[in-house]
Amino acid sequence: MNTSSKSVLVTGGAGYLGSILVPELLRLGHRVTVVDSFLYNQTSLLDCCNDEKLTVIRGDVRDARLIKPLVAKADVLIPLACLVGAPLCAQKPLEARSINLDAITMLVDATSPNQMIISPTTNSGYGIGQEGVYCTEETPMRPVSLYGTLKVELEQHLLASGHAISLRLATVCGVSPRMRLDLLVNDFTYRAVNDRFIVLFEAHFKRNYIHVRDVARAFIHSMNNFERMKNEPYNVGLSEANLSKMELCLEIKKQVPEFTIMESAIGKDPDQRNYIVSNDKIEATGYQPQVGLQACIAELIKGYQIIRRNSFANI
Repeated sequence: MNTSSKSVLVTGGAGYLGSILVPELLRLGHRVTVVDSFLYNQTSLLDCCNDEKLTVIRGDVRDARLIKPLVAKADVLIPLACLVGAPLCAQKPLEARSINLDAITMLVDATSPNQMIISPTTNSGYGIGQEGVYCTEETPMRPVSLYGTLKVELEQHLLASGHAISLRLATVCGVSPRMRLDLLVNDFTYRAVNDRFIVLFEAHFKRNYIHVRDVARAFIHSMNNFERMKNEPYNVGLSEANLSKMELCLEIKKQVPEFTIMESAIGKDPDQRNYIVSNDKIEATGYQPQVGLQACIAELIKGYQIIRRNSFANI
């Protein structure tokens, strides 16, 4: 076994990101305990069950009697359990607060200073940015959704602990064993492949994107560079992919030429985020994404030859 192996607790480890990150942690020699409620009946970690370094616990991250003993045994804590996205949090506000904020603050408060906490937050906390001005980690956070608001509150608690890293994730995309179709790139590519058309509201709204495997790499990079990165937030996105919804559709159309893109002057996007993001801070630590947007779209097109139903979503 890797002599520098660590004991890693991953809540929500069978989700969209966890089902990419957990196998990679195991491959690197770490011992991993996953706590997940398996809310979506996913089977994404079955191919890891032969690894003796993996422990899987079906449970609720809000259960202090379950979580606190597990926290005490871990070197690294990665709290991924979350109701993800503005629409889902708007539908279930009480659950969103209890899972996305309260459960993680409980976990943080149970840690000691020698433990590492690496937590996803979101760059959706920037809300509505200034046209042409990149949001950096110094930009004031002005979330426009409950999801963003809870993540901003969480980040404040994380960084106050003195031994945490906050990764402000861009909109994640790409194929995962626990697939999600409600993420923007995944959704638009699905529509291109299956419907061949899309109607865009507020097509000029911009945001940043990042492949799910590059997010997993960001967590591992943060583990490996924890001492020099701790107590800071970092934007994690693909710097070449600060795109409007229209620009994203045109990127997809390069690979699906028959994709028809229509704009509507009537209608409002329920997610009112609109900003561009600088990822210079994490790139200065040596992190670089490895999957470009066109490669992501290509793998999604392949994946959608396998997936032909709408059950892979969080809403």
